[in-house]
Amino acid sequence: MENTSGIFEVRVEVGTGIYRVFSFFDQGKLIILVNGFQKKTQTTPKGEIEQAEKLKKQYFDEKKGK
Repeated sequence: MENTSGIFEVRVEVGTGIYRVFSFFDQGKLIILVNGFQKKTQTTPKGEIEQAEKLKKQYFDEKKGK
């Protein structure tokens, strides 16, 4: 899944559990994994997407400051 903010969802299956990890690309070469959760419904929780977007912004803000 990709939404308009460039956040991607990676699906990981461990045993009988299914987990989702949000990620984004830094200059197309580096994949940054930001937050993960166990998905129990068909829809992705809006709060999890918002958290990933917040972490992405924080990552690039801190990178600019260096």
